[in-house]
Amino acid sequence: MSLWARAAGLSSLVSDFLEEFRTRYSIVLPSNLPSGNSIGPECVCVCGLCECDCASVEELDSKSQVWKNSTLTMEEEAREQKIARKKVAVLPWMRTPVDVASFNKSPLTQLPFLHPRLEAALCSSGIDSLFPVQVAVWQETIGPGSFERDLCVNSPTGSGKTLAYALPIVQMLSTRAVKCLRALVVLPTRDLALQVRDVFATIAPAVGLSVGLAVGQSSIADEISMLIERPKLEAGICYDPVEHHFTELQSAIDILVATPGRLMDHINNTKGFTLEHLRFLVVDETDRLLRESYQSWLPTVLQCTNSSVDGLFAYASNPVPSMFGSLKTIRRLGVERGFKSKPYPRLVKMVLSATLTQDPSKLAQLDLHHPLFLTTGQIRYQLPEHLESFKLICEPKLKPLYLVALLQSLQGEKCIVFTSSVESTHRLCTLLKFFGDLGIKIKEYSGHQHQTVRSKTLRAFREGGIQVVVSSDAMTRGMDVEGVRNVINYDKPPYIKTYIHRAGRTARAGNSGRCFTLLHEDEVKGFKKLLKKADIDSCPAHTVPKDSIESLRSIYASALEKLKESVEMEAFKKRKIGFKSKR
Repeated sequence: MSLWARAAGLSSLVSDFLEEFRTRYSIVLPSNLPSGNSIGPECVCVCGLCECDCASVEELDSKSQVWKNSTLTMEEEAREQKIARKKVAVLPWMRTPVDVASFNKSPLTQLPFLHPRLEAALCSSGIDSLFPVQVAVWQETIGPGSFERDLCVNSPTGSGKTLAYALPIVQMLSTRAVKCLRALVVLPTRDLALQVRDVFATIAPAVGLSVGLAVGQSSIADEISMLIERPKLEAGICYDPVEHHFTELQSAIDILVATPGRLMDHINNTKGFTLEHLRFLVVDETDRLLRESYQSWLPTVLQCTNSSVDGLFAYASNPVPSMFGSLKTIRRLGVERGFKSKPYPRLVKMVLSATLTQDPSKLAQLDLHHPLFLTTGQIRYQLPEHLESFKLICEPKLKPLYLVALLQSLQGEKCIVFTSSVESTHRLCTLLKFFGDLGIKIKEYSGHQHQTVRSKTLRAFREGGIQVVVSSDAMTRGMDVEGVRNVINYDKPPYIKTYIHRAGRTARAGNSGRCFTLLHEDEVKGFKKLLKKADIDSCPAHTVPKDSIESLRSIYASALEKLKESVEMEAFKKRKIGFKSKR
């Protein structure tokens, strides 16, 4: 077969392939564009690489440019289609949010309707003014808003969201006459729940309210004794078990801070625990709580709060007296702000996060009533105002050396180092300890540890006994440690939400802070793309002295050997424990 015949056969195959490709992907090429390169006496070349005399150089250039333009147009269309597929429909009430940035910081003396005893409690704890998000929520709850709508708050980390919902709830419950569980705050982690309980405990006792905690930190029997008041029986008197077993079981608290798992335990198993009287439901770190089902806690809570909606005499035919007797809250049906069949007094919901989801299917689970959306600015993902972000480019396999050099340059400032997993946290912390005396107290903090160990570490970190905490993402959500000046991402965060929550451990409450991210050269492009989602166009490079890296090389080799021995020893102990348990 001649060379020209072979070339003609190849040209035919190429043409058939292009035709099938255009048909399958609905691609229309310009009418003046040839179907492909043909090689022969009558060829038309569009690549400009062959030396045939069938077309002038100008014709070749123009046809080549047409091909390039058509390719660019197709790429742009494909990119736009990809963006359109990813775009989630925004709910109508999210399109016109209240901008928190339009509110100013307000002194307590200028806050309308604030209870004098609450003002005194805040002042005694060192709070003399409220941040913008706190003022905005106060206006929509105690001010003109008067809790008529459910609130969705999307505000940066460290902006003061906890006090934003705690203060109005305590203010509204300050006039209660009978102690019942009327406010429930649900959080995803124990440590965050402990922190929120402390905020409530600062102000609630000033107006005679009691705050409870249900997180599984203590035994369930101890929690029940704190949540439920048992009847006080007098000696020498006979009691009818039917009449007196339930009637005097009463709530010992007005406000409960809980994690979903332990909350479900009390709903299902604790006698006397009821949500019938609940008036306020707060879902903090909403995106995480909605992402993970946690034993279907949300539908259960909503069902329990609606248990008395059926009318004024819904319980009259029940031969067994209610456990709260005449104190039972009656939720009447009526028309409220144009919504039919809504119970009154209704359950007010407040949902908050620094990265609040906009997914309609997830928000629908909350059954929000005429919701009001409060956010800071037009950008969905916001970082603290006074946060500085830096990247530190590391040589391959030497990232621990760059971390040590960076920690030494920070000169003992409080710092949190984030890794990608519990195992990485443990190994990195162990490795750092094998570097010898760095002059820095370093501790591990992860979900792998027992709660008492984590609490002890956190307390020492807050008090200044520890300068550096190596943590998994267990510490990213809402944790507030005063004086943290630096956050270091040892492992690049996979998502912008992760970056925001990690970086938000510093630069809180109007203070300044820095976030360093350690990267390999091949991670820089992906990191830049990730930051653009938070409208961050530039991230300056931070450097550490090269002589610091070189001086640590010999110690690093020794530390790696010790780490290897430590890991092998831990694995041996685990196998030994597993063997004993099987026996």
